[in-house]
Amino acid sequence: MANSFSKEERVAFEDLLEGFQDALVLSRNVSVYNTDQTMMERANNTIWRPQPYIAQSISSTPGNSIAGSYQAMTQLSVPATLGYSKTVPWEMTSLDLRDALQEGRLGESAKQKLASDINIAIMNAAAGLGSLVVPIAAAAGDYDDVALCDSIMNEQGVPDYDRFMALSSRDYNGLAGNLVGSARSFGNAKSDKAYERSYVGMVAGFETYKMDYANRLAAAAGGASITIDTNGSNSQANYTPQATSTSVGGQINVDNRFQTVTVSSTTNVAAGDAFTIAEVYAVHHITKQSTGQLKTFRVVSVDSATTMTITPPIIGAQGSATDAQLQYKNVEVAIAADAAAITFLNVNASQVNVFWQKDSLEILPGRYAVPADAGVAVMRATTDQGVELVMQKFYDIDSMTIKYRLDTLFGVVNKNPEMSGILLFNQ
Repeated sequence: MANSFSKEERVAFEDLLEGFQDALVLSRNVSVYNTDQTMMERANNTIWRPQPYIAQSISSTPGNSIAGSYQAMTQLSVPATLGYSKTVPWEMTSLDLRDALQEGRLGESAKQKLASDINIAIMNAAAGLGSLVVPIAAAAGDYDDVALCDSIMNEQGVPDYDRFMALSSRDYNGLAGNLVGSARSFGNAKSDKAYERSYVGMVAGFETYKMDYANRLAAAAGGASITIDTNGSNSQANYTPQATSTSVGGQINVDNRFQTVTVSSTTNVAAGDAFTIAEVYAVHHITKQSTGQLKTFRVVSVDSATTMTITPPIIGAQGSATDAQLQYKNVEVAIAADAAAITFLNVNASQVNVFWQKDSLEILPGRYAVPADAGVAVMRATTDQGVELVMQKFYDIDSMTIKYRLDTLFGVVNKNPEMSGILLFNQ
């Protein structure tokens, strides 16, 4: 083949793939779901992924009939899309190719950018939709800060294994500074690593990672007078989960991660804002007992002067609750009110530190069907997570240039925002 890769280029690609895997820090700590690519093409690159069932129990003794107690189980699902198609293209002239190091550096740069794209997509999924919000008044630097993230997960029944946290550099180093301490003694492996490498590792059940980039959340500007109706079975605090709904085209799946609510005003409210509602408390998702802590929510979008989309939905199971409401109840409305006050938690602009349970975030590797006999050299390889890299090379005789491109196709989904969250300092 006229555009075939040289032996040196193939070796360079193998080295590039190895480095690419090393750079995928966040993708190693989320679930991976491999899809059938033919099916994905026919389904517009979207597949509905199931959420966990939550069952209800009743008291029963042998000999007593439980007729009439059988419940309809509602299977919830969320759409996952191969929505990221990332490419790094570059070209080199026949003069550039005299320096083989140039080619290697460009490949290294391409690898770093694509790995960064995947990590950022995962971070955005957690930072944008994670509904467990832990605001800290002071700067980072204490074990208790991370322990609060552990507490909010435990209280709401999030599995206590495979938990991860990614912190901005300043916040991570602040936590490392706490490990070093002013009265430290050499010989302690934990504090030695913190002192020598600013390394934290496992803290309060979370495997921690340092990010050299982090999202930033602006201070909420919605004011202190916004209210929402939480009173009664028809209030905004009584969302009903449903697996499907009926439209003109028949039954369609429903994404139950979100709810459109009506509030007194959305003036200056912005996507990403975090808030609590007066007297609306989080419950343990399995036992349904109140935690005594206000449930935290995130604004996903502002839709009108009085409506906004939030996550998670407010499932209070008030009044004559349906089976689905009882199964997926996530709040206890202690005192119902026609105008319950909303309190925003992101009172100051802050770096967004994210934490999650592995099953809440999922990456979907995609695949390009690139022909290998169309005059263009093609190499492909797959990482341990199933993410595929495709490298192509084409020589243009007219300009004496070689064109390269490095491609990857993938999707990221936050399947359950109530199993991921954000940690905000200086609030």
